[in-house]
Amino acid sequence: MVPSETVAAQAAVRARPHFDEALPSAPRDLPPAVLVISDVLLYREGVAAGLQQCGRLRVAGAVAGPAALARLAGGGVAAVLLDASGPEALGLARTMKQRWPGLAIVGFGIADDALGVACAEAGLTGFVGADGTVERLAETVLQALAGQVGCTPQMAALLCDRLASLARRPAPMASPLTAREREIAGLVGDGLSNKEIAATLRIGPATVKNHVHNILDKLGVRRRGAIANRLRAAHFAG
Repeated sequence: MVPSETVAAQAAVRARPHFDEALPSAPRDLPPAVLVISDVLLYREGVAAGLQQCGRLRVAGAVAGPAALARLAGGGVAAVLLDASGPEALGLARTMKQRWPGLAIVGFGIADDALGVACAEAGLTGFVGADGTVERLAETVLQALAGQVGCTPQMAALLCDRLASLARRPAPMASPLTAREREIAGLVGDGLSNKEIAATLRIGPATVKNHVHNILDKLGVRRRGAIANRLRAAHFAG
């Protein structure tokens, strides 16, 4: 007869949630594999156990932020569930997107609209609030993997507003000035005379005069005092 202690131990092992540590290329009929990332042990283990029980996703692991990159480098992960409430979460998200541009990242624990917008700017494509359920997490991950944005209508409206505000910003134009002309224009804007500019740059006053003439012509202004204002108003890049 098997001792009762051994039976109890075997039962405990069977009941313990199992997370696949290494996921090679899995058969297509298996659910997508997701990595849960949170610096709070209770959060990541709770979310992972809930997803395991839900059955719509496979759990590739549940790790803290510092261990996430190494785990992702091992392969076998289709999507990430990221605890967005952590102080380093958005920086980690940007790093993950830089290394794995096709990785679907879904944030959970998003407590307010501002954090949701910041998550979008960091590369997340799914957003689950602090009151989200396990089913909602799974659905949002599947949406992200399908190329869709999983979020509430309110979040969608905020993201549209954010895009509209960015579109209203004037785009920098290419500067018509050469590098030397930009240098001289900056000194003119600081109030230096041609002679002082010549001494600063160790070039002849006549050369400075020619440059200033070209700057005025290219910027479409008549007085040297208008150079700095014209450059600021035009939002020239470089």
